[in-house]
Amino acid sequence: MRMKKTTAAASGAAKRRKGAPAARKSGPGKTGAKRAGTKRVGTAASTRGAVASGDKSTIRSLRAQLARAQARIEELQASAETDFLLDILNRRGFERELARSLSFIKRYQASGALIVLDVDRLKPINDAFGHAAGDEVLKAIVAAISDQVRASDVIGRLGGDEFAVLLWNLSEIDARAKAAALEEAIDRLTFMFRDSQVTAGASAGVAILTAHSDIDRVLDEADRAMYVRKAQRRHES
Repeated sequence: MRMKKTTAAASGAAKRRKGAPAARKSGPGKTGAKRAGTKRVGTAASTRGAVASGDKSTIRSLRAQLARAQARIEELQASAETDFLLDILNRRGFERELARSLSFIKRYQASGALIVLDVDRLKPINDAFGHAAGDEVLKAIVAAISDQVRASDVIGRLGGDEFAVLLWNLSEIDARAKAAALEEAIDRLTFMFRDSQVTAGASAGVAILTAHSDIDRVLDEADRAMYVRKAQRRHES
């Protein structure tokens, strides 16, 4: 009896020893490895998502910076082409507009005219009443010109007391009539400085824009016509 029990116990222990490795193979160790692998996959996906989100945020930030830089460039360009006293184009800005207009005229066979005006008595006003008085005269002249032209026309200050007006879709007869109207409007202006009433006046020269025009030629043509007109006005006065 004792021998049978001992043999049975030994056989049971042997079976338990044989079964133990099988339990370890299918036990919690393998499940833990699966869970660890799942966790690593989830972490990698989260990392990729975070990187993608970060990239989008960086792109948005760069786009905003680029937009601000472009706006600043446009502001600087506008300020470089604007007469600060009169809030119209300076010579650089006006010549850019004139060059662009000539390109349009050449391509589409459009028409236009350039009028150059020179203020007749600005220097005596500056000498007698100071540059602040001269500035007031210039502002009034720009306002008078603006009242005589359309919103599509372009006004510029070429320098000192010389102005230019770019007019669209005018015949030569209409352009010369407009130049006379501008002279008349400026001639009507009167100013009071130190209890003295003064006038300025302006002389206008015209150049017609065609498909064969270039910027230097039309500016020179209008300028020469203006000086001829100035001499005529002196003779008339």
